[in-house]
Amino acid sequence: MSMSDELGQLGQLHRQGVLSDDEFARAKARVLSAGPSARPEAPAIAAVNAMRRSRDNRWLGGVCAGIGQVTGMATWVWRLIFALLVLCGGTGVFFYLLLWIFVPLEESGLHRHAGTQQAA
Repeated sequence: MSMSDELGQLGQLHRQGVLSDDEFARAKARVLSAGPSARPEAPAIAAVNAMRRSRDNRWLGGVCAGIGQVTGMATWVWRLIFALLVLCGGTGVFFYLLLWIFVPLEESGLHRHAGTQQAA
């Protein structure tokens, strides 16, 4: 439920007399202080957002190694899955190309190292 929906429901309850002025003010402050960043992200969404194509463990674009890092499965399993999907009307090629285009490449070791020194 979005913040605007919650505020709308609180306003409706206040107009109906279910919430007093004080209760409405406290509930509104709670919703506004929580903000969108306070809501936890689903683990699956966090894993998808963290997925990166591999720079080192790759045959073509590093997609299978990136999926393997996120899922914890061996890279060869994902390569086999995509190879089998190629035999199913070429869907493996289609999905692989989509992932190659839309999944970002992981940072190189130099960028990661420089970023940790700047943060320190």
